[in-house]
Amino acid sequence: MTSSDRIAWVRLSSVYLPLATPISDAKVLTGRQRPMTEIAFLFAEIGAESGHQGFGFGYSKRAGGPGQYAHAREIAPELLGEDPSDIARLWEKLVWAGASVGRSGLATQAIAALDVALWDLKAKRAGLPLAKLLGAHRDSVRCYNTSGGFLHTPIEQVLENASASLERGIGGIKLKVGHPDSRVDLARVRAVREHLGDGVPLMVDANQQWDRPAGQRMGRALEELGLVWIEEPLDAYDSAGHAALAASLDTPIATGEMLTSVAEHAELIRAGAADVIQPDAPRIGGITPFLRLAALAEHNRLQLAPHFAMEIHLHLAAAYGLEPWVEHFEWLEPLFDERLEIRDGRMIVPGRPGIGCTPSEQAAKWTADQCEFGTRKD
Repeated sequence: MTSSDRIAWVRLSSVYLPLATPISDAKVLTGRQRPMTEIAFLFAEIGAESGHQGFGFGYSKRAGGPGQYAHAREIAPELLGEDPSDIARLWEKLVWAGASVGRSGLATQAIAALDVALWDLKAKRAGLPLAKLLGAHRDSVRCYNTSGGFLHTPIEQVLENASASLERGIGGIKLKVGHPDSRVDLARVRAVREHLGDGVPLMVDANQQWDRPAGQRMGRALEELGLVWIEEPLDAYDSAGHAALAASLDTPIATGEMLTSVAEHAELIRAGAADVIQPDAPRIGGITPFLRLAALAEHNRLQLAPHFAMEIHLHLAAAYGLEPWVEHFEWLEPLFDERLEIRDGRMIVPGRPGIGCTPSEQAAKWTADQCEFGTRKD
Protein backbone atom coordinates (compact mmCIF):
# COMPACT_ATOMS: atom_id res chain seq x y z
CA MET A 1 0.00 0.00 0.00
CA THR A 2 1.35 3.41 -0.91
CA SER A 3 0.98 6.52 1.22
CA SER A 4 -1.09 9.35 -0.16
CA ASP A 5 0.85 11.97 1.78
CA ARG A 6 3.51 14.07 0.09
CA ILE A 7 6.09 16.65 1.14
CA ALA A 8 4.64 20.09 0.33
CA TRP A 9 7.31 22.47 1.61
CA VAL A 10 10.73 22.71 3.23
CA ARG A 11 12.17 25.60 5.20
CA LEU A 12 15.84 25.96 6.15
CA SER A 13 17.25 28.36 8.73
CA SER A 14 20.85 29.29 9.51
CA VAL A 15 20.99 29.98 13.25
CA TYR A 16 23.96 31.11 15.35
CA LEU A 17 23.94 30.33 19.07
CA PRO A 18 26.29 32.62 21.05
CA LEU A 19 28.09 31.04 24.01
CA ALA A 20 28.18 32.96 27.28
CA THR A 21 31.86 32.12 27.83
CA PRO A 22 34.54 31.30 25.21
CA ILE A 23 35.15 27.56 25.40
CA SER A 24 38.64 26.04 25.48
CA ASP A 25 39.64 22.40 25.46
CA ALA A 26 43.00 20.79 24.75
CA LYS A 27 42.87 21.78 21.07
CA VAL A 28 42.92 25.44 22.14
CA LEU A 29 45.66 25.08 24.75
CA THR A 30 47.89 23.31 22.23
CA GLY A 31 47.30 26.03 19.63
CA ARG A 32 45.34 23.96 17.12
CA GLN A 33 42.10 25.95 17.42
CA ARG A 34 40.75 29.22 18.74
CA PRO A 35 38.34 29.36 21.68
CA MET A 36 34.78 28.62 20.60
CA THR A 37 32.40 31.58 20.93
CA GLU A 38 29.36 30.38 18.97
CA ILE A 39 27.78 27.31 17.36
CA ALA A 40 26.24 27.38 13.89
CA PHE A 41 22.98 25.45 13.50
CA LEU A 42 21.09 24.33 10.46
CA PHE A 43 17.37 24.05 11.20
CA ALA A 44 15.08 22.16 8.83
CA GLU A 45 11.29 22.19 8.88
CA ILE A 46 9.37 19.87 6.57
CA GLY A 47 5.63 20.11 5.96
CA ALA A 48 3.42 17.42 4.45
CA GLU A 49 0.19 17.86 2.48
CA SER A 50 -1.61 16.25 5.44
CA GLY A 51 -0.64 19.22 7.61
CA HIS A 52 1.92 17.36 9.72
CA GLN A 53 5.28 19.07 10.22
CA GLY A 54 8.70 17.78 11.20
CA PHE A 55 11.65 19.64 12.71
CA GLY A 56 15.31 18.70 12.69
CA PHE A 57 18.70 20.29 13.19
CA GLY A 58 22.40 19.85 12.58
CA TYR A 59 25.33 21.96 13.72
CA SER A 60 28.92 22.95 13.18
CA LYS A 61 31.51 24.35 15.56
CA ARG A 62 33.99 27.11 14.64
CA ALA A 63 33.61 26.70 10.87
CA GLY A 64 31.36 25.01 8.32
CA GLY A 65 27.97 26.46 9.21
CA PRO A 66 27.58 28.57 6.05
CA GLY A 67 28.72 25.60 3.96
CA GLN A 68 26.16 23.25 5.48
CA TYR A 69 23.40 25.78 4.90
CA ALA A 70 24.47 26.41 1.30
CA HIS A 71 24.59 22.69 0.46
CA ALA A 72 21.24 22.00 2.11
CA ARG A 73 19.71 24.87 0.17
CA GLU A 74 20.83 23.24 -3.10
CA ILE A 75 19.48 19.76 -2.38
CA ALA A 76 16.36 20.43 -0.27
CA PRO A 77 14.04 20.91 -3.32
CA GLU A 78 14.66 17.22 -4.13
CA LEU A 79 12.24 16.36 -1.32
CA LEU A 80 9.23 18.18 -2.74
CA GLY A 81 6.44 15.85 -3.84
CA GLU A 82 8.06 12.82 -2.19
CA ASP A 83 6.42 10.41 0.26
CA PRO A 84 7.81 11.46 3.69
CA SER A 85 7.61 7.87 4.94
CA ASP A 86 10.38 6.69 2.61
CA ILE A 87 13.20 8.12 4.72
CA ALA A 88 15.97 5.69 3.73
CA ARG A 89 15.27 6.21 0.04
CA LEU A 90 15.14 9.97 0.48
CA TRP A 91 18.47 9.96 2.34
CA GLU A 92 20.04 8.18 -0.63
CA LYS A 93 18.40 10.61 -3.04
CA LEU A 94 19.85 13.59 -1.17
CA VAL A 95 23.29 11.97 -1.01
CA TRP A 96 23.37 11.40 -4.75
CA ALA A 97 22.06 14.89 -5.44
CA GLY A 98 25.37 16.17 -4.04
CA ALA A 99 27.59 13.15 -4.65
CA SER A 100 30.23 15.09 -6.54
CA VAL A 101 31.34 16.69 -3.26
CA GLY A 102 31.41 13.37 -1.45
CA ARG A 103 29.36 11.04 0.70
CA SER A 104 30.71 12.10 4.08
CA GLY A 105 31.66 15.25 5.92
CA LEU A 106 29.93 18.52 5.14
CA ALA A 107 27.96 17.03 2.23
CA THR A 108 26.12 14.53 4.44
CA GLN A 109 26.08 16.79 7.50
CA ALA A 110 23.90 19.13 5.43
CA ILE A 111 21.49 16.21 4.99
CA ALA A 112 21.34 15.50 8.72
CA ALA A 113 18.90 18.28 9.61
CA LEU A 114 16.56 17.18 6.81
CA ASP A 115 16.83 13.53 7.84
CA VAL A 116 16.08 14.32 11.50
CA ALA A 117 13.09 16.41 10.39
CA LEU A 118 11.77 13.46 8.36
CA TRP A 119 12.04 11.13 11.36
CA ASP A 120 10.40 13.76 13.58
CA LEU A 121 7.58 14.05 11.04
CA LYS A 122 7.15 10.28 10.86
CA ALA A 123 6.96 9.95 14.64
CA LYS A 124 4.47 12.81 14.86
CA ARG A 125 2.29 11.19 12.21
CA ALA A 126 2.33 8.05 14.36
CA GLY A 127 1.66 10.06 17.53
CA LEU A 128 4.76 8.60 19.21
CA PRO A 129 8.02 9.85 20.71
CA LEU A 130 10.85 9.00 18.32
CA ALA A 131 12.28 6.44 20.78
CA LYS A 132 8.97 4.57 20.79
CA LEU A 133 8.73 4.66 17.00
CA LEU A 134 12.22 3.14 16.77
CA GLY A 135 11.48 0.59 19.50
CA ALA A 136 12.67 1.71 22.92
CA HIS A 137 14.54 -0.53 25.35
CA ARG A 138 14.10 1.96 28.18
CA ASP A 139 12.27 5.16 29.15
CA SER A 140 15.38 6.89 30.52
CA VAL A 141 19.12 6.89 29.84
CA ARG A 142 22.14 7.36 32.10
CA CYS A 143 23.54 10.85 31.61
CA TYR A 144 26.79 12.65 32.39
CA ASN A 145 27.72 16.33 32.24
CA THR A 146 30.55 17.70 30.09
CA SER A 147 29.99 21.45 29.99
CA GLY A 148 31.25 22.08 33.53
CA GLY A 149 34.70 20.54 33.11
CA PHE A 150 36.46 22.38 30.28
CA LEU A 151 40.16 23.21 30.56
CA HIS A 152 39.58 26.96 30.66
CA THR A 153 37.60 26.50 33.89
CA PRO A 154 39.56 26.86 37.17
CA ILE A 155 39.54 23.67 39.19
CA GLU A 156 37.63 25.29 42.04
CA GLN A 157 34.83 26.14 39.62
CA VAL A 158 34.99 22.64 38.10
CA LEU A 159 34.33 21.17 41.55
CA GLU A 160 31.41 23.53 42.11
CA ASN A 161 30.02 22.69 38.68
CA ALA A 162 30.30 18.97 39.37
CA SER A 163 28.39 19.30 42.64
CA ALA A 164 25.70 21.38 40.94
CA SER A 165 25.31 18.76 38.20
CA LEU A 166 24.86 15.98 40.70
CA GLU A 167 22.35 18.04 42.65
CA ARG A 168 20.40 18.56 39.43
CA GLY A 169 20.13 14.78 39.07
CA ILE A 170 22.87 14.16 36.50
CA GLY A 171 24.60 10.83 37.03
CA GLY A 172 28.23 11.31 35.98
CA ILE A 173 30.90 13.94 35.35
CA LYS A 174 33.30 14.26 32.42
CA LEU A 175 36.49 16.28 32.77
CA LYS A 176 38.57 17.65 29.91
CA VAL A 177 42.26 16.71 29.88
CA GLY A 178 45.07 17.08 27.34
CA HIS A 179 46.83 20.03 29.00
CA PRO A 180 50.36 20.61 27.63
CA ASP A 181 51.64 19.79 31.14
CA SER A 182 50.42 16.30 32.05
CA ARG A 183 50.94 17.06 35.73
CA VAL A 184 48.14 19.62 35.51
CA ASP A 185 45.84 16.98 34.04
CA LEU A 186 46.60 14.44 36.75
CA ALA A 187 46.18 16.98 39.54
CA ARG A 188 42.80 18.10 38.17
CA VAL A 189 41.48 14.58 37.70
CA ARG A 190 42.61 13.51 41.17
CA ALA A 191 41.00 16.60 42.69
CA VAL A 192 37.68 15.83 40.99
CA ARG A 193 37.82 12.16 42.02
CA GLU A 194 38.54 13.11 45.62
CA HIS A 195 35.73 15.66 45.54
CA LEU A 196 33.19 13.23 44.06
CA GLY A 197 34.23 10.11 45.91
CA ASP A 198 34.66 6.67 44.40
CA GLY A 199 30.96 6.04 43.76
CA VAL A 200 30.31 8.76 41.15
CA PRO A 201 31.00 7.86 37.50
CA LEU A 202 33.91 9.96 36.18
CA MET A 203 35.18 10.18 32.59
CA VAL A 204 38.02 12.15 30.98
CA ASP A 205 38.32 13.50 27.43
CA ALA A 206 41.68 14.36 25.85
CA ASN A 207 40.25 15.66 22.54
CA GLN A 208 42.90 13.83 20.47
CA GLN A 209 45.85 15.62 22.04
CA TRP A 210 48.17 12.76 23.03
CA ASP A 211 50.53 10.76 20.86
CA ARG A 212 50.78 7.01 21.40
CA PRO A 213 53.49 7.06 24.12
CA ALA A 214 51.71 9.85 26.03
CA GLY A 215 48.42 7.98 25.74
CA GLN A 216 50.01 4.88 27.28
CA ARG A 217 51.66 6.83 30.10
CA MET A 218 48.54 8.82 30.94
CA GLY A 219 46.33 5.77 30.63
CA ARG A 220 48.46 3.89 33.16
CA ALA A 221 48.57 6.88 35.50
CA LEU A 222 44.79 7.21 35.42
CA GLU A 223 44.02 3.52 35.97
CA GLU A 224 43.86 3.84 39.75
CA LEU A 225 41.08 6.46 39.56
CA GLY A 226 38.40 4.06 38.35
CA LEU A 227 37.32 6.03 35.28
CA VAL A 228 34.33 4.98 33.21
CA TRP A 229 36.38 5.73 30.09
CA ILE A 230 39.24 7.71 28.56
CA GLU A 231 37.90 9.59 25.54
CA GLU A 232 39.78 10.44 22.35
CA PRO A 233 43.27 9.95 23.77
CA LEU A 234 44.76 9.90 20.24
CA ASP A 235 44.07 11.30 16.79
CA ALA A 236 40.51 10.40 15.75
CA TYR A 237 41.75 8.40 12.74
CA ASP A 238 44.43 6.44 14.59
CA SER A 239 42.50 3.18 14.82
CA ALA A 240 45.62 1.10 15.44
CA GLY A 241 46.76 3.34 18.29
CA HIS A 242 43.36 3.34 19.96
CA ALA A 243 43.19 -0.44 19.56
CA ALA A 244 46.55 -0.83 21.30
CA LEU A 245 45.34 1.30 24.21
CA ALA A 246 42.08 -0.60 24.44
CA ALA A 247 44.01 -3.87 24.60
CA SER A 248 46.58 -2.72 27.17
CA LEU A 249 44.45 -0.73 29.64
CA ASP A 250 41.73 -1.80 32.04
CA THR A 251 40.03 1.58 31.59
CA PRO A 252 37.72 1.50 28.53
CA ILE A 253 38.63 3.62 25.50
CA ALA A 254 35.91 5.82 23.99
CA THR A 255 36.10 7.52 20.61
CA GLY A 256 34.22 8.27 17.39
CA GLU A 257 32.69 11.73 17.77
CA MET A 258 34.87 13.33 15.09
CA LEU A 259 34.17 10.70 12.44
CA THR A 260 31.81 11.75 9.67
CA SER A 261 30.47 8.54 8.14
CA VAL A 262 29.33 5.04 8.98
CA ALA A 263 32.28 3.72 6.96
CA GLU A 264 34.79 5.47 9.21
CA HIS A 265 33.10 4.07 12.30
CA ALA A 266 33.05 0.60 10.75
CA GLU A 267 36.84 0.78 10.40
CA LEU A 268 37.10 1.79 14.06
CA ILE A 269 35.00 -1.21 15.07
CA ARG A 270 36.88 -3.59 12.77
CA ALA A 271 40.19 -2.56 14.38
CA GLY A 272 38.88 -3.08 17.92
CA ALA A 273 39.71 0.57 18.60
CA ALA A 274 36.81 1.44 20.92
CA ASP A 275 35.18 -0.10 23.96
CA VAL A 276 32.69 2.78 23.88
CA ILE A 277 31.62 4.17 20.52
CA GLN A 278 30.53 7.81 20.36
CA PRO A 279 28.82 8.60 17.07
CA ASP A 280 27.23 11.99 16.47
CA ALA A 281 24.06 11.75 14.35
CA PRO A 282 24.36 15.26 12.86
CA ARG A 283 28.01 14.62 11.97
CA ILE A 284 27.42 11.30 10.18
CA GLY A 285 24.37 12.47 8.23
CA GLY A 286 21.39 12.05 10.52
CA ILE A 287 19.32 9.36 12.18
CA THR A 288 19.20 7.06 9.14
CA PRO A 289 22.97 6.37 9.07
CA PHE A 290 23.10 6.41 12.88
CA LEU A 291 20.70 3.45 12.99
CA ARG A 292 22.90 1.50 10.58
CA LEU A 293 25.91 2.16 12.76
CA ALA A 294 24.03 1.35 15.97
CA ALA A 295 23.13 -2.08 14.60
CA LEU A 296 26.78 -2.75 13.80
CA ALA A 297 27.94 -1.51 17.21
CA GLU A 298 25.37 -3.58 19.07
CA HIS A 299 26.33 -6.66 17.04
CA ASN A 300 29.89 -6.13 18.29
CA ARG A 301 28.64 -5.64 21.89
CA LEU A 302 30.03 -2.12 22.18
CA GLN A 303 28.89 0.44 24.69
CA LEU A 304 27.22 3.50 23.16
CA ALA A 305 27.62 7.12 24.27
CA PRO A 306 26.52 9.51 21.49
CA HIS A 307 28.28 12.87 21.29
CA PHE A 308 26.51 16.19 22.01
CA ALA A 309 22.95 17.02 20.73
CA MET A 310 21.20 15.28 23.63
CA GLU A 311 17.83 16.38 22.27
CA ILE A 312 18.29 13.93 19.37
CA HIS A 313 20.55 11.34 20.93
CA LEU A 314 18.36 10.66 23.96
CA HIS A 315 15.87 8.91 21.67
CA LEU A 316 18.55 6.98 19.80
CA ALA A 317 20.25 5.84 23.00
CA ALA A 318 16.91 4.73 24.45
CA ALA A 319 16.51 2.44 21.41
CA TYR A 320 19.97 0.84 21.78
CA GLY A 321 20.04 -2.72 23.08
CA LEU A 322 22.89 -2.30 25.60
CA GLU A 323 22.71 0.17 28.48
CA PRO A 324 24.08 3.46 27.03
CA TRP A 325 25.05 6.94 28.17
CA VAL A 326 23.92 10.31 26.84
CA GLU A 327 25.93 13.52 27.13
CA HIS A 328 24.39 16.49 28.94
CA PHE A 329 25.09 19.97 27.57
CA GLU A 330 22.78 22.80 28.59
CA TRP A 331 24.15 25.01 25.81
CA LEU A 332 21.34 24.27 23.34
CA GLU A 333 18.47 24.93 25.75
CA PRO A 334 17.82 28.55 24.59
CA LEU A 335 17.09 27.24 21.09
CA PHE A 336 14.01 25.28 22.17
CA ASP A 337 10.80 25.87 24.11
CA GLU A 338 11.02 22.52 25.92
CA ARG A 339 13.42 21.22 28.58
CA LEU A 340 14.52 17.64 29.15
CA GLU A 341 13.81 16.11 32.54
CA ILE A 342 16.70 14.68 34.55
CA ARG A 343 16.45 12.75 37.81
CA ASP A 344 18.28 10.00 39.70
CA GLY A 345 21.23 10.10 37.30
CA ARG A 346 19.11 9.60 34.19
CA MET A 347 17.63 11.66 31.36
CA ILE A 348 13.95 10.95 30.81
CA VAL A 349 12.66 10.29 27.28
CA PRO A 350 9.96 12.94 26.70
CA GLY A 351 6.44 11.75 26.01
CA ARG A 352 5.90 14.35 23.31
CA PRO A 353 5.56 13.05 19.72
CA GLY A 354 8.69 13.20 17.58
CA ILE A 355 11.97 14.35 19.08
CA GLY A 356 9.98 16.72 21.29
CA CYS A 357 11.70 20.00 20.36
CA THR A 358 10.16 23.24 19.10
CA PRO A 359 12.33 26.20 17.99
CA SER A 360 12.07 29.12 20.41
CA GLU A 361 11.45 32.80 19.73
CA GLN A 362 15.06 33.38 20.77
CA ALA A 363 16.22 31.00 18.03
CA ALA A 364 14.29 33.11 15.53
CA LYS A 365 16.19 36.19 16.74
CA TRP A 366 19.49 34.39 16.20
CA THR A 367 18.56 33.40 12.63
CA ALA A 368 21.02 34.82 10.08
CA ASP A 369 19.30 33.57 6.92
CA GLN A 370 16.29 31.53 5.87
CA CYS A 371 14.89 30.02 2.69
CA GLU A 372 11.77 28.07 1.78
CA PHE A 373 10.75 25.75 -1.04
CA GLY A 374 7.31 24.53 -2.09
CA THR A 375 3.93 25.78 -0.96
CA ARG A 376 2.64 25.97 2.58
CA LYS A 377 -1.05 25.27 3.14
CA ASP A 378 -1.71 27.20 6.34
